[in-house]
Amino acid sequence: MSDNRPDVTKDWQATQGQKSSATRLRLFAVLCWIVAIGGEIAGIYLFYQHKFDHGNMPLLIGLLVGIAVFAIVGNLLWKAANRHDPARASDTVRFFFQNQLGAIITLIAFLPLVFLILTDKNMDPQTKKVAGGVGAALAVLATLIGVSYQPPSVEQYTQDMNACATQIKTGQPTTACSPDVAAQAQEISTDSAAVTAATKDANHPAGQDVVYWIAPENGTKKSAEPHVFHLCAAVSPLKDKTVNSGSVTEAYAQNAVRITKQIEMEQKQCGFRVSQ
Repeated sequence: MSDNRPDVTKDWQATQGQKSSATRLRLFAVLCWIVAIGGEIAGIYLFYQHKFDHGNMPLLIGLLVGIAVFAIVGNLLWKAANRHDPARASDTVRFFFQNQLGAIITLIAFLPLVFLILTDKNMDPQTKKVAGGVGAALAVLATLIGVSYQPPSVEQYTQDMNACATQIKTGQPTTACSPDVAAQAQEISTDSAAVTAATKDANHPAGQDVVYWIAPENGTKKSAEPHVFHLCAAVSPLKDKTVNSGSVTEAYAQNAVRITKQIEMEQKQCGFRVSQ
């Protein structure tokens, strides 16, 4: 494309591999959180058994450290899963809970036990002071680690993917091509290059970034189902159809996201030079 408009393509979507990795990481994160909450339950049980009234500080500190370790590991795994398969920022409730769930679970795993420590009237004062301080510090640390300060989103990944595709097509340094978006950006760039190579004629010896696709139904901005885009409006698959045209990136924006598999046939129908 000769202008400087940003590419607007289909929304980024997690690949099957990314979804599988995210599911696996979330499963391990949940298991870690279950262990952390289990440690809290054990600690509460021991409290009601008066195990800490006259000592056993190492056991109590050990429980608090164990809760913190499993909560933190779970939080890190959950964050890694969200990088593979983020939520949409436009879905504000899900976006908040998906990204801040680690902090919420950590508070659940710590607050009841820390509250018991600080309010127990039968506990040795020294044990209460030390265990209460350690518990509060670990709770704050684990919760802060569970907070997502700049959470990823589908919208952000879409912007990154578009920027990455533009950089690939124009030969710029691929600063926007993170592992999460690079593969799909490469697909967009590859489709654009394939169309340009397939649409060469006397008037356009270098080809052109123009494709044709079935227009979205009922005047909507984007088709509900993915469509194929074609090399010209005269091809047989578009006969008697309402057709839109534009760049490959504009086709993607309307959910025409698959290049025709009949490139040679369509080149003949459209009058383009058949690729050798």
